[in-house]
Amino acid sequence: MRSDPLLQTPVPLVAAPMAGGPTTVALARATAAAGAFPFLAGGYQTADALMAQVAELRESTPRFGVNLFVPQPEPTNIPEFRAYAMAIQPEATALGVTLDPRPRVDTDDWDAKIAGLVASPVPVVSLTFGLPVDGAISALQQVGTQVYATVTSAAEANLALGAGVDGLVVQGAAAGGHSAIHDQHAALMPSATDELVAEIRRITDCPLIAAGGVDGPSAVSALLSRGASAVAVGTLLLRAHEAGTSPAHRSALTDPRFTQTVLTRAFTGRLARALDNDFTAHFADLAIESYPAVHHLTRPLRTAASRQGDTERLHLWAGTGYRAARDEPASEIISWLATGCHSLPTASR
Repeated sequence: MRSDPLLQTPVPLVAAPMAGGPTTVALARATAAAGAFPFLAGGYQTADALMAQVAELRESTPRFGVNLFVPQPEPTNIPEFRAYAMAIQPEATALGVTLDPRPRVDTDDWDAKIAGLVASPVPVVSLTFGLPVDGAISALQQVGTQVYATVTSAAEANLALGAGVDGLVVQGAAAGGHSAIHDQHAALMPSATDELVAEIRRITDCPLIAAGGVDGPSAVSALLSRGASAVAVGTLLLRAHEAGTSPAHRSALTDPRFTQTVLTRAFTGRLARALDNDFTAHFADLAIESYPAVHHLTRPLRTAASRQGDTERLHLWAGTGYRAARDEPASEIISWLATGCHSLPTASR
């Protein structure tokens, strides 16, 4: 059984990029060995650190991708930002941290990452948070890289196809971590991933990687049956032995205190799905729309919370299927999920 020829993997499964620590070279290597297509998470890394990971992973597998955050330089509402910084400072104080009320906005080392990936190409680059306007898509394609754009609606899919991408990552609202919605100020439609895949499949025959709401083999089977070329797995790998997920985050995924996920801007200023904890509850109404400024503001708080095991002040990114995450080697998780691929005839994919 093979996935879409573009990915050239034994099973149509993708190890989703999880920035900030969970995705490691070891996790990518293990999922590749199990037959899936792994992505490295380029977000929040320097270009040098990312290219070092690329070089390391290339030693064990030639088939992998890199995910990049498309930069969104836009002005920050200074009074609004400072008010939010003051509101959350008591939470930081409880952890022994003082926050910087001066907004920081950056491009996540975008230019250097594109330059590095043009000089040392990888098979696939996926884009999150929108579409670049600087010629990056064509520059990557000219060196043989296939470019995928992450979309959350048919409208975004049409824009991405118009920009000339080779494939789409179709992200439903149930996905964990940041929503890839292109306009960070827009409301996220509560689209089920399988329905969104079917809607987008009707407008294109390009490869579609389905992401969001995957809680086991039956979800994989359902997404493939609706037209996905492959299915991305993120939350279900958070407890994998090779993942870099923090001990606090790992424990929260099985802690009975956490009973649901919510979409929140409280930690980064951009919508993201996380376990509902004290921080998401207390700042649901005060959170502001300002990414990446809020991400940089809360980073010291989140780092301290992780170090101290404080799961009530930590960004516990998780999709709706988080209870199905297993404390196992990644190879066993991929093998389990792959049983959902074998139930479908090849023609259905």
